[in-house]
Amino acid sequence: MSASETIPLHDEGGRVFAEPWQAQAFALAVRLSAQGHFTWKEWADTLAAELQSAADRGEPDDGSRYYHHWLAALERLVSSKGLADPAALLERKEAWADAYRHTPHGKPVELKRRSGQSAEPIAPPEPDLTPAELLRRAEAMCPMLRERQAACEEAGRISDETNAEFIRAGFYRILQPRRFGGYEFDLPCFLKVMLAVSRGCPESGWVLALTAGHAYLMSLFPEAGQREAFGASGEFRAPAVALPGGTAVAVEGGYRVKGAWDYASGCDLATHFIGATMALDPQLKAPQGLMYVLFDRDQYSIVDNWRVMGMQGTGSRRVVIDEIFVPADRVLPTADAFGQPIHQHPGHAQHRNPMYQGRVVPLLVSETVAVAVGGARGALDVYEEILRRKKRPYPPSDPLADQPEFQRHFGQAQSLIDTAEAALLQLAANYMEQARRQAEDGIAITDEEERRLLMIEQQCVRLAWEAMELMFRTAGSSSAASSAPLGRYFRNLAVIRTHITLQIDRTAVNAARLHFGMPAASPL
Repeated sequence: MSASETIPLHDEGGRVFAEPWQAQAFALAVRLSAQGHFTWKEWADTLAAELQSAADRGEPDDGSRYYHHWLAALERLVSSKGLADPAALLERKEAWADAYRHTPHGKPVELKRRSGQSAEPIAPPEPDLTPAELLRRAEAMCPMLRERQAACEEAGRISDETNAEFIRAGFYRILQPRRFGGYEFDLPCFLKVMLAVSRGCPESGWVLALTAGHAYLMSLFPEAGQREAFGASGEFRAPAVALPGGTAVAVEGGYRVKGAWDYASGCDLATHFIGATMALDPQLKAPQGLMYVLFDRDQYSIVDNWRVMGMQGTGSRRVVIDEIFVPADRVLPTADAFGQPIHQHPGHAQHRNPMYQGRVVPLLVSETVAVAVGGARGALDVYEEILRRKKRPYPPSDPLADQPEFQRHFGQAQSLIDTAEAALLQLAANYMEQARRQAEDGIAITDEEERRLLMIEQQCVRLAWEAMELMFRTAGSSSAASSAPLGRYFRNLAVIRTHITLQIDRTAVNAARLHFGMPAASPL
C-alpha cells in the first residue's frame, strides 16, 4: 500500500484535517515535492518508513496519530535534503513547547523573546562555509603569524589584528552549535585548523584553541545559559580554567560566587570566562561538588601576573571575580561531593549532533595537543631553513642539508611529528565514533576508554617534544638566542609540556587501575 493510500477519508472521499496544522503539514509536503525538492516516491517511502516504525513500537493503527507521523516524516526528509537544519527544527519545537507550558489556559500560544535572547536560531556569518575552506584560510595565515611571533611574545598577548582575522575567518565558531551561530563542524576539522595556526605561532594557536574549543564546553550548560552566552550574534570566546579557583554558595535562583583563577589564556580578548568553582554548603561551608561557572567579560578583572620563559604571548593572566550573584543556568556541575565526575549534562538534550555526547576531558585536552604538535611542525620549518642556509664550519663548506648526519636528524624529526599528527587526527575520529555510539547505539563511553584517549594525546606531545629537542640540540648554539625563532618554538613547547593534563605518568597509572578493576586514583 502506498503512503497516499493510507490517508484517512471522509465518506465523500475528501481528506480529513482535524486541526489546521494538519492541513498545513499536508500542503507543505505537496508544495515541496512540486517544487522539485524531493520526488513523491521519496516522500511516500519516508512516510511509509515512519508509519512502519510506529507500528513496530506498538502504536494503534486507528488514524488518530496519522498526521503526527506525517510531520515526523516531513522533518526527516527536509533535514536529509538539507532544506532545514535539524538543530533549528528541534529549537523551534522546544520554543513552542516552552511557550505552551507558560501560556495560561484559554489564551493563544505565542513565541516570545526572552530579554537579551533570540527566540530564533542564529545564522552563522557564512552559512555555506566548508571545513576545507577553513583549513585553507588557516594555512594561508601561517607566514603572517610567524612574522608576528616576536611581537606577540613581547606584547604578552595576541594582537587585536590577529584576533580580528581569526574572527573573520570563522575559527572561533568551528565547534559552536549551529543553532547558536556556529558551524558545528567535527573535531578533526577543529584540530586541523588549530594545527595549521599553531604551526605559524604556537602562542596565537594556544589562545585560539583554548577559547574556540570552549564553545563545546558551553554546549553542555543549560539551554538558557547557552542562549545568554552566545547572545544575538553567536560571538563567543571564553577561556576556561579547570582548577577550582572560586567558591559558590547556593542562594535562591543561583549562587553567590567569588574567586581568582590563574592561567586564563586569552582573557583580555574574551567575551566570557568559565571558571571551575567549589560549591560549598551554605551553613557548614563543606564542599558539595565542583562546577563550571560562566561569567561575562564585565564581571571579572585581570591581574597581569604572567611572566614565563615560554608561551608569554598567550596572556594567561589571573582572572578575579568579586562576590557576585550567578543564575543557576550559568552553572554546570562536573563532580559530586565525593569527587566523582558527572557525565550527564543539561546540554545533551539540546543538540542532536552526537559529537556533543562525547566525554569533555579528551576534547579539551586535544586543544593543547594540537598546539604542541602544530608548534613542532613550525619548528621543523625553521629547522629546514637552518639546514639549507647554514654551512659546516670546515671544508668542504657544504650546506648542512647535504650532510647525512643532518639528513638523518631532519628525517627523524619529521617522522616523529608526522606520527604525532596522525595519531591525534585518528584520536579525533575515534572520539567522534565513541560519541556516536553513545548517542545512537546506547553504548556508554567508559572511564578506561576516556583515559586511553588521554594517554594517546599525551604520547602525541611526547613525540612532538622528542622532535623539538632533537632539532634544538642539533641546530647550533645560535638557536639559543632569545630572538631566534627555533629557540622560541623550543621554549613554547617546553612550557606546554608542564600542563597538568599532559602528565602521562599519572594517567598511565589510572588507566591501568581502571583496566584491572580498581578505581582511578585521581581525576586525570
